[in-house]
Amino acid sequence: MGDISHFRNRGSRDFRKIVESFLLQPDLPFASVLSAERIERIFQKHGNLFGIGRIYSTAVVLWSFLGQVLRDGKAASCQAAVARIVAFQQRQDAPVPTSDTGDYCRARDKLSEAALREVSVEVSAEAETQADPKWLWKGLHAKLIDGFTFTMPDTPANQAEYPQHTAQKPGVGFPIARSVAAISLATACVTDLAIGPYSGKETGESALLRSMLESLSPGDVAVMDRYYCSFMMIVLLLQRGVQTCARKHHLRHSDFRRGKRLGKHDHLMEWVRPQRPKWMSEETYALIPERLKLREIRYNIVVPGRRTHSIDVITTLIDSDEHTKEDIAELYGFRWNSELDIRSIKNSLNLGHVRCKSPEMVRREVWTTILGYNLVRTTAASAALLHNKQPRQISFTGTCQYILASWMQISLGLIDHLGDYCFTMLNQIASCEVANRPGRLEPRLIKQRPKPYKLMQKPRSELRGQLRKECT
Repeated sequence: MGDISHFRNRGSRDFRKIVESFLLQPDLPFASVLSAERIERIFQKHGNLFGIGRIYSTAVVLWSFLGQVLRDGKAASCQAAVARIVAFQQRQDAPVPTSDTGDYCRARDKLSEAALREVSVEVSAEAETQADPKWLWKGLHAKLIDGFTFTMPDTPANQAEYPQHTAQKPGVGFPIARSVAAISLATACVTDLAIGPYSGKETGESALLRSMLESLSPGDVAVMDRYYCSFMMIVLLLQRGVQTCARKHHLRHSDFRRGKRLGKHDHLMEWVRPQRPKWMSEETYALIPERLKLREIRYNIVVPGRRTHSIDVITTLIDSDEHTKEDIAELYGFRWNSELDIRSIKNSLNLGHVRCKSPEMVRREVWTTILGYNLVRTTAASAALLHNKQPRQISFTGTCQYILASWMQISLGLIDHLGDYCFTMLNQIASCEVANRPGRLEPRLIKQRPKPYKLMQKPRSELRGQLRKECT
């Protein structure tokens, strides 16, 4: 019993080092969100606490994997991850691993995808409950829905599960996956994510969103682009107590002369239930109402020197006294934040092209990236709360840079007064604001020319054969 207790305490200490590395101490905001006990509990629930007392334990492998997805370039390689583990073990006066990355990669394969997903979702959900009321939109938790794609290494296993685009020749393109994310407007954390092949039956963004409706809670309002604006989707959301604010699908005609007029380009109208789609069962279709009362508004985007752009928005927030036309326009305008958040995930965290060579590891890498993203966003939210700012005022890239600069020092125990150090770092993070660039005007051009290599039009094996013939 004594040995088991020792191993459990050792595991808890290792997880605590992970949490402390994200600049969150017990006396700081959101500390309960990133508690070591939470992470350890979830991995233990999935039977995924392995290697306790050894070099490659769950905590160390998770810490190393997070370090890979938060970094780029040479520092994101498996060899660099092993080098960091060597430094960590030496500081702890513990056995160090060999330079061979095979043991680390095999230990990384043991991480539970379900545990990674659950801890990511739970961290986001807990941060949402602790969000400052001033961060909400009129007391509602707005969730921004948007989709994106990412590619992965061209291996037979990846091609089998996530085939490349049909317009590309075999051996030339990359396997591609489609994903839909729900992102909190208040904290900018990813509340849930669905992943599927780029093409095929039930692989569209609407189908992926339907698979993750359980992650939306009563009282939420889903802010979506026109692709999701359908009768069935709105009803499915309403059945969960979730309101909708979406741009009207371009195939639907608007006639503001019909329905109940609420103001200029603002009226109530009804949609009629369409025929049962193939993906919906007859039992579920019988529960769908025949008519749906909705509100439609139109507002204009005016940019000096450009043509005025009109936006038609469909919403279930039909009380014009509680939510004015200007309120609805403001809410839909926040949808653009999802584009910026996904850009941060794809560009700053390299999710545009993942590195792993099997579908299982691809999904582990994606969920580890989302976990790292949520932890960085939660740290930024702590800095915002301490300085009476909005989390989205804080630069994601700046927060990530400060965390990485402090990560190794904290994990190695090189900081004497950790609480004071974390407060200092959060003060620095809070000073890294975005969207505060008065007079900024930049052309969308690059000065540096790309290298003049031609695109690969044939499989690499055929090109090697051609080179051999040319050499002979």
